[in-house]
Amino acid sequence: MFLAAIGGSLAEGDSDPASADAGKPGKQQNRLARETSPYLLSHAHNPVDWYPWGPEALEKARKEDKVIFLSIGYSSCHWCHVMEKKVFSNPEIARYMNEHFVNIKVDREERPDLDDIYMSALQQYYVAIGSPQSGGWPLSIFLTPDARPIGGGTYFPPEDDNGRLGFPTLMKRVVESWRDKRKDMEKNAGILADAVRALAKPRMNPQPVKLEQKAIDPILKSLTDSYDAEYGGFGFSPKAPDRPKFPVPTRLALLQYEAKRHANADAAKMLYHTLDKMAAGGIYDHAGGGFHRYSTDRFWRVPHFEKMLYDNAQLADVYAEAFRHTNQRHYRQIAEETIEFVFRELRDPGGAFYSALDADSEGVEGKYYVWTDAQLAKVLSPEELAVCNVVYGTGGAMNFELGHVLEMKQSIDDAAKKLKTPAMQVERRVADIDKKLLTARQQRLRPARDDKILTAWNGLMIRTLARAGVIFQKPEYVQAAEKAAEFILNDMRDKQGRLYHSYAAKQARFEAYLDDYAYMNDALLALHLATNDDKWANAARRLSDLQLEMFWDDEGHGCYFTSHEHEALLARTKNAYDSVLPSGNSVTARNLLRLASFSKQADYRNRARQTLELFVPLIDEAPGSLTNMALALAEYLDTDDPTAARRSPASRQRIGIAPDMPSDTSIVLAAAEGGAETNRATQADKKSADKKSAVVTGQAYLSVDRLPAGKTCKVLVQLQIAEGWHIHANPSGDPEIDIATELDLDSKLGIELTKVAYPPGKKVERGDDEKPQSLYLGKVNLIGQLEVPASAAGRREELTVTVAFQACNDAQCLPPKKLKLTLPVTVANTDEPVKQINEALFAPPKKNDGGKKEPAKKK
Repeated sequence: MFLAAIGGSLAEGDSDPASADAGKPGKQQNRLARETSPYLLSHAHNPVDWYPWGPEALEKARKEDKVIFLSIGYSSCHWCHVMEKKVFSNPEIARYMNEHFVNIKVDREERPDLDDIYMSALQQYYVAIGSPQSGGWPLSIFLTPDARPIGGGTYFPPEDDNGRLGFPTLMKRVVESWRDKRKDMEKNAGILADAVRALAKPRMNPQPVKLEQKAIDPILKSLTDSYDAEYGGFGFSPKAPDRPKFPVPTRLALLQYEAKRHANADAAKMLYHTLDKMAAGGIYDHAGGGFHRYSTDRFWRVPHFEKMLYDNAQLADVYAEAFRHTNQRHYRQIAEETIEFVFRELRDPGGAFYSALDADSEGVEGKYYVWTDAQLAKVLSPEELAVCNVVYGTGGAMNFELGHVLEMKQSIDDAAKKLKTPAMQVERRVADIDKKLLTARQQRLRPARDDKILTAWNGLMIRTLARAGVIFQKPEYVQAAEKAAEFILNDMRDKQGRLYHSYAAKQARFEAYLDDYAYMNDALLALHLATNDDKWANAARRLSDLQLEMFWDDEGHGCYFTSHEHEALLARTKNAYDSVLPSGNSVTARNLLRLASFSKQADYRNRARQTLELFVPLIDEAPGSLTNMALALAEYLDTDDPTAARRSPASRQRIGIAPDMPSDTSIVLAAAEGGAETNRATQADKKSADKKSAVVTGQAYLSVDRLPAGKTCKVLVQLQIAEGWHIHANPSGDPEIDIATELDLDSKLGIELTKVAYPPGKKVERGDDEKPQSLYLGKVNLIGQLEVPASAAGRREELTVTVAFQACNDAQCLPPKKLKLTLPVTVANTDEPVKQINEALFAPPKKNDGGKKEPAKKK
């Protein structure tokens, strides 16, 4: 390795506001001006020739054989802001960057996939060179032209300073090494790339994994061993007592579960002591509500001042749960004030929630939030100032270089004794003080706000609002959750129902990641419980099934972070480690358990079990990083397999969620075989057992021997439904059931399926309180029109006809499935005659009874 690792930020990163020049007319702009991310836009006027990550930049690097400089940060990162001002705004530094590198800027919140890969690469690089650093932001890393990592660091100053390597010196070393020692650099890049790929895949356990309570013990021991008995919190070491403290809500949630479910007194003690200390400290905004990112000290006193949606969503939920289980009013107050902060500062008019508030204002971190004694005296009356000094510790030495960070030095009761005033009166005075300080503070220049709407983070907030609305009996919280969910489902999905990750400047962008699907599923399930409205259960089921289709690993189990259709990157990660957010796989496991509980569908629970079996063995290696997976394991062990208990068919069909699939029944979705003479596609079952057990089979037929170029023809799909089973017709008869049978077509030649004629189904009454349904039974013919473009003349391909359906009988419903039929076709040359075939099949039926004819009843 040629490069010394130099960094200047914490492992959790710091913060960064929008550049003051961003968006100003008359300033020179680079390519980032076309982006929507506030973070990228803050670099749009740098003299650096920035590219967003994408084909243009990567192709330029390959074509010109240039090293890539990749800079990853986010809008509320302080050191990102410093590097933008001192390094990337420097014309001489920018000139050298533009001459020698392809420079790519990435918002880690828009592209967590890239951040995960290249932060892992930096950490492996640190290990290789023996550096004790662990990474942070801004992430500054150099890549080969094919995007393999060479090395890097975090913050680099504009010049060499007291032994710290400046960015210009670093760049020159990279250029010289690439010119003179390229083979060594290529070799090292290959080693780093292989290490990253190896880390991206969890190790397979050759031994059977036993899921049991004792697997959680290492995590509980880790929390106990790192617990700060004096000031609360975790990750504490007497050898380094002044290290920063992070809330890490997943740890608090696990302790909460252990305390309430297993009556674990030690867990309860650690949990409530930590919650009390956090709520009293400066990490909590006493004037405006809500939590800052983390504490820079052991005492929760001086925070890193940015406010993130994900922190406040998760912590509000923990405090709401604390109130539910203790009935302690101050926990409710913290939760409600945090939610009100989110409503006031982070809510979009459309109902969704923005991402973050910056730490800086007027170029200074924390200036917006702190108070000098003179400022307090100007806002408060003498009586109020006296209370403020006692309760919040003002009036003496400042606890921060700019002023006082408000922290509760004494409880209301203790302050009342000292002030010789009734506690209720002191409490009212404190409430008045908070209102006055908030009003005065809002007159200051506010920190920048990152107005990106992220699906995953909104999922966290929606879940919290749904749950808190029930706990506190506040319907306005539930209504706000519903409005935010409707925004995500209406404005952040494509035509196929797939989620987008980010929304900004009225644009939904980026294919969603695992966390987006997992957190939104969790939110929808919480809304279903809060409202008892089946539409949320239906939405959760549909989104969960889509997630499993797009992210599930059939061979290794668990879900990848990116979908099967995502762009190919250096590695494809699949992990279960929590960060400031719970891992997508752990949230998915918990969601699947809930789905199994009220759907009685075995497949959901089986996949939850498979996820746990994959990741639980990692607990021994990193117990502090798998708390949410441990929580999923606890819930799995504490809930019985629900699939033996069946819902009534009417109840199942009403919520549109299928129960388990019996071991002797399956829907075969094998590829189809074609026949040149009849131009039909049939389902090719590879196993005779599958043929015998198939509930729905299908064949597809054409009305012509060759497709007519520039014209239309017909296709017929004939479904055979097993005795005693039915599928939902199209329409289904009940608008709440969004699982009607549907045809779709995939063609590389641009052939389109139109004017599908769905026969009317058999009408089935379900009682006075239920809407009638329309069902297909027996043999059913679905006919559509194929529109063949003239450009396809003389070409061949295999069309794929897909039938989406759900099969049910009187006792159960199977999961929604897709039957895929491949149909080899030849398109005739222009004006070449085609022959009509299969005329009997396409002849209009004398009477369409929706499928199987029911025997006449005796009179």
